[in-house]
Amino acid sequence: MNKRQRRILELVLEQQISTQKELAELLRQEGYQITQATVSRDIKELQLVKVPIGGDEYKYGRSQDSVPTEAKLRMLFREFILSYDSSENLIIVNTAPGNANTIAYAIDRLGWPEVIGTIAGDDTIMLICKPTEAVPTVIGYIDHYINN
Repeated sequence: MNKRQRRILELVLEQQISTQKELAELLRQEGYQITQATVSRDIKELQLVKVPIGGDEYKYGRSQDSVPTEAKLRMLFREFILSYDSSENLIIVNTAPGNANTIAYAIDRLGWPEVIGTIAGDDTIMLICKPTEAVPTVIGYIDHYINN
């Protein structure tokens, strides 16, 4: 972890920062020459996720190794998952921009035995299922959190 990343951790623990733009601006005010791409990369390397702070507001925070609560999962899935589809043993989940990592992290913590891995971009997640026949089961899990 470099000096800039240490400062990012300090900032997100001290303040309510909800966007990469806000974080980049704070760093620039402190003299860091930083781009949005660098902030995005640092957020991923530091495993920061958006956490709810009440109402419809979120801020960056540290991810936790525990499984999210049922209520939190419902909120995350309903709020951030826009659509999903499958082909063979893959499920593609489309999220609101900047939230794929949060949803993928939650899915990883759930430990669904049919999901052998997730890959998250900015707004898209690929779930790899095994066996192929498990895809409807995993879609059922996703539906459960969105619709219940």
